[in-house]
Amino acid sequence: MLTWAIIALVIALIAGALGFTGVAAAAGTVAKILFGLFLAIAIILFLMSLFAVA
Repeated sequence: MLTWAIIALVIALIAGALGFTGVAAAAGTVAKILFGLFLAIAIILFLMSLFAVA
């Protein structure tokens, strides 16, 4: 999921540099959403591993 967020970010940066502002905004939004999902899942898994009973 983090890979897809990075890919969307790169697409947004390239589109913004070339002047495609609509595509850049959409790709930036997708990158933010994917990164947020990745972060939430990573935190949940981290907390689950802390409280796991061995």
